[in-house]
Amino acid sequence: APESLMQALEDLDYLAALDNNGNLSEFGIIMSEFPLDPQLSKSLLASCEFECVDEMLTIAAMVTAPSCFLQAPPGTEEMALSCWRRFSHPAGDHFTLVNIFNAFKEASASPTGQGGPEQWCGDYSLSWGALRMAGLIRAELLEIMKRIELPISEPRFGSEENVLSIRKALLSGYFMHIARDVDGSGNYLMLTHKQVAQLHPSSSYHNSRRIPEWVLFHEFSISEDNSIRVVSEISPHLFAELVPQYYFSNLPPSESKDILQEVINHLPPASATKEEQK
Repeated sequence: APESLMQALEDLDYLAALDNNGNLSEFGIIMSEFPLDPQLSKSLLASCEFECVDEMLTIAAMVTAPSCFLQAPPGTEEMALSCWRRFSHPAGDHFTLVNIFNAFKEASASPTGQGGPEQWCGDYSLSWGALRMAGLIRAELLEIMKRIELPISEPRFGSEENVLSIRKALLSGYFMHIARDVDGSGNYLMLTHKQVAQLHPSSSYHNSRRIPEWVLFHEFSISEDNSIRVVSEISPHLFAELVPQYYFSNLPPSESKDILQEVINHLPPASATKEEQK
């Protein structure tokens, strides 16, 4: 459909993947080296700047592979959720996925008992096939980065500085996937399409005591009761610093946009200038 094609071109333009003639920019050519959707490719490249490549490689692999969460048999949903919560990270689902992958890698390196990593996955209601696939995808992405000679930072997962860096890398690609809890009960209004969605049951925030107001999400699914999947908390200040101004100005009017505009108005001028130069 022409509308879908125009939307796709507009998204690529927002991601700085196109030049003024509609051809791939130099940055877009590098993005196209990765077998990922453009937003994820942009986040992975941004991780080179923010020095969180190791963690973004894992996140990219985990969201590209099938979901690692097994469908719990009827009556065992709470047990499965209890298993998954052991890996929960307070910063959100993207970070939880890193915890899961790292734990799986550790279980694979030093298997305990007769079942090895497959048994370990079964114990935590996780899919061995999906996690194995994530490992293969991650290795492929790492090889591409080495081939095109991109800087690869050392793993620093766990530090506050690293959490901030990952958020910045994610926002660099997923600034179009932002939603705000408008009533404090988990009804998230998406900034771009003004659709209302709820958290997916596999989210670490689902049924938790603390529901973040502003989130970045990986995908929105109409088929799964209008849910947003793989959700992590962000601050409006960080979004205001990293969002392209021409994208923000095209957002439909909303209370959320007004709040963000206030934040942008109070940004230090030096910060805005630095962002424009970048």
